[in-house]
Amino acid sequence: MALNIDQKKAIVEEVAQVAGTAYSAVAAEYLGISAGKMTALRAAARKENVYLRVIKNTLARRAFEGTDFECMGDQLVGPLVLAFSIEDPGAAARVIKDFAKTEDKLVVKMVSIGGKVFPASDIERLAKMPTKEQAISLLMAVMKAPVEKFVRTLAAPHTKLVRTIAAVRDAKEAA
Repeated sequence: MALNIDQKKAIVEEVAQVAGTAYSAVAAEYLGISAGKMTALRAAARKENVYLRVIKNTLARRAFEGTDFECMGDQLVGPLVLAFSIEDPGAAARVIKDFAKTEDKLVVKMVSIGGKVFPASDIERLAKMPTKEQAISLLMAVMKAPVEKFVRTLAAPHTKLVRTIAAVRDAKEAA
């Protein structure tokens, strides 16, 4: 079914709005995947708050104008499904990577983050990026470590004194 000009404008506007706020994008070729499996992919994407869209490449190029994903325009070739991470930079990469494990017909073509396009092999690096909660917990652990070490250092002389006195007491009781 052909789209009229108003429908095309609405699609471009919708994708442009998502691309303007998204952290990262993954483009993957979906040729040969059944409709049922694509529905499963869409459900997995919704669950992870990933915007998933099959769109004509010319419309995608227009939607990407003025966004960080404008660099992807030259490499949009063939039937592609675009996945955008809305809240977590690695979410789209994780969804596509996990789905590609079970469906070998889904082939990652490119990954984009921060206004740069990376090869498909970099999906692994993007998928391993921590979520916001994980990043905060890592930061808190790094901030907490020096304080913990300082407290242990302050407590060490007292602990050694107590252990030494206990050892002397045990030695006298044994003798």
